Amino acid sequence: MVPRNGYLYLAILAAFLALGVIVLGAYVRLSQAGLGCPDWPGCYGHMTVPQSHAAIASADAQYAGRPLQPVRAWKEMIHRYFAGSLAVLILILAVIAWWRRRRYSQPVLLPSLALLTVIFQALLGMWTVTLLLFPPMVMGHLLGGYATFALLVLLVLQSGGYLRVGEAGTKLLRWMAALALLVLVCQIALGGWTSSNYAGIACPDFPTCQGQWWPPMDFRNAFAWHGLGPDYQGGILGDPARVAIHVTHRLGALATFVIVITTGLLCLIKGRKPAIQWLGVLAGILVTCQVGIGISMVHWGLPLALTDAHTGVAALLLATVVSLNWALWAKSVSS
Repeated sequence: MVPRNGYLYLAILAAFLALGVIVLGAYVRLSQAGLGCPDWPGCYGHMTVPQSHAAIASADAQYAGRPLQPVRAWKEMIHRYFAGSLAVLILILAVIAWWRRRRYSQPVLLPSLALLTVIFQALLGMWTVTLLLFPPMVMGHLLGGYATFALLVLLVLQSGGYLRVGEAGTKLLRWMAALALLVLVCQIALGGWTSSNYAGIACPDFPTCQGQWWPPMDFRNAFAWHGLGPDYQGGILGDPARVAIHVTHRLGALATFVIVITTGLLCLIKGRKPAIQWLGVLAGILVTCQVGIGISMVHWGLPLALTDAHTGVAALLLATVVSLNWALWAKSVSS
């Protein structure tokens, strides 16, 4: 039987693995390897990338429109291996929680939600490939990864008894933290929409866009349903629609920055425990770094290292804001 602290260590491992899967998934998507394997869960009918001449010839014949590119295929499969390992680890956490729920009063809600989320996440991963990078699926897959990570962060806090600091803030602070979380989730979704529609390159300058403060934009097509069937790799939207998405993402980043910084300042002023104050400071640092990375991405033409870091810092910021809400709301919710 897994000891109590062993369960905590498993939850911590799962949280770190989820963070790695998010960053690795962004790397796969940003390096144009999202369709490196056109089928699922294998790759050209194999559980590894075909390597022999016969297997490669068979793969190319079976998927004539998508000849095998081993480098891209291996990127995609390595991401799937890590995601599969995470799913197994979450399953183990859920099974242990249900096994120990009576004897040790082990909570089962968070591990159960994490298991359901990762199962749905696997389906989204399959649909992302089979629907040829359909933007709503790509965005949903990204959100599913962040949701899984957030649930595992909460599981770590719950299992370790961390940040149970009681009445650590005012009502205003609690609601500002909740608002910060809501706005951050919306901005992450908007970031996924920007990436899945290849709109990151629509504005190559900052703070203007294509040399204008308000360039021609097509909001109608930017956020419309364009249907299943087309191959969305590389994007299908015109330049005005991509500009509309990019500018909206910038405005969302500004709103997120203001709200998170305001929440962080309130933590310093109204937080009644050092943990709340430190979480507010950390949130402020991370959101500032995130904005700085975003500006640098535009300035340097979206280098892969910076765009991947943008995804990773967003995950760390989400973990911080989720932890802040846990600390501020846990006692109120339980009571």
